[in-house]
Amino acid sequence: MTRPTTSRPALLRWQFDLTWSLFEFHLERLAPDDFLWEPATHSWTVRQGADGAWAPDWTETEPDPLPVPTIGWLSWHIGWWWSVTIDHAWGRRPRERTEITWPGDGKAAIEWLRGLRGEWVAVLERFTEKDLDGIAPFPWDRDPEHTVAHMVAWVNAELMKNAAEIGQLRLLRAASAR
Repeated sequence: MTRPTTSRPALLRWQFDLTWSLFEFHLERLAPDDFLWEPATHSWTVRQGADGAWAPDWTETEPDPLPVPTIGWLSWHIGWWWSVTIDHAWGRRPRERTEITWPGDGKAAIEWLRGLRGEWVAVLERFTEKDLDGIAPFPWDRDPEHTVAHMVAWVNAELMKNAAEIGQLRLLRAASAR
């Protein structure tokens, strides 16, 4: 009996859909106050500036020790790297980190992330086997060692990592409130 084969585009899409379904489990259960809850005294969050825009805590070099991010910061972080990856995938000028602001509340952040999911699905649906063999435009700056398939796998892994971080923070906050 011959086993069916799965194309790389189909496998990467399956992996993304699995990752998203696990992330959606937490997104559906987040409360508005979860986003800015600081789990430690040394935390990174998103803050509203005098201009009304929300910006993340940030330094160009990683601090030691690393701050514990809030769910708000993590949702901005996902929005940042995913927006830039989508820009690269469509051949657009990638936005700078400072151009990507947090929407301002949890509900809007969830809508933003779900919108990015839709944009990413459109990217995934257009990739062919040949496209996946191209040199990745991001995050390795066209290093010939990394293909578009690597970029897609990186998005899946990065999303899984950030989803797990958000889920753990959500669970920790709920447990600490008891």
